[in-house]
Amino acid sequence: MRLLIVEDERRLALSLAKGLTAEGFAVDVVHDGAEGLHQATENDYDLIVLDIMLPGMNGYRVCAALRAAGDETPVLMLTAKDGEYDEAEGLDTGADDYLTKPFSYVVLLARIRALLRRRTRGAQPVLRIGALTVEPAVRRVTVGENAADEVELTAKEFAVLEYLAGRAGEVVSKSEILAHVWDFAYEGDANIVEVYISALRRKLGAGWIVTVRGAGYRLTDAGRGRA
Repeated sequence: MRLLIVEDERRLALSLAKGLTAEGFAVDVVHDGAEGLHQATENDYDLIVLDIMLPGMNGYRVCAALRAAGDETPVLMLTAKDGEYDEAEGLDTGADDYLTKPFSYVVLLARIRALLRRRTRGAQPVLRIGALTVEPAVRRVTVGENAADEVELTAKEFAVLEYLAGRAGEVVSKSEILAHVWDFAYEGDANIVEVYISALRRKLGAGWIVTVRGAGYRLTDAGRGRA
């Protein structure tokens, strides 16, 4: 899943991004309201962490502008203020939750996960491709019918597989995987995708991820057609 952090305290923003990236999220970071609104409208995010006190355009205005445009992406507001009025104002602009600084990272992560679960409630979050099951809510992958068939993946391996599973049967380019699993500021070697595809093939077994030369990768049912 991809998150946007809009926070002008750079050390805090980068610290949050580092922690959330380690949890398997793709995280983009910007430091002012206008750029936050631009990124939120130009890209697809699963959740936005939005500070209220931002230069240029405050978080209230950013959130209100998103909601006015019909954008229902969950918003978790952060503020150094404290008081019922501030919380009410944030929620009135369309925020989904509110956290006052200083806060515990563990609490922030729990709030983010709760908002993401709430967003997918009523939908079917479990992805099944033949004997392969991907459960985003609990970050669990199995190949087979039993709990013993669970496949242990790193956070980034899971993120790559989840994206492929969400588009099972389609050809997904390397650049699309980079855009959805890594942040927009990633300037490393694009071949990092191949490293994770190779790791997934080794852990899942042969036949699940097919290379379409010159185009990308396709997740397919490795058991289809077998006797």
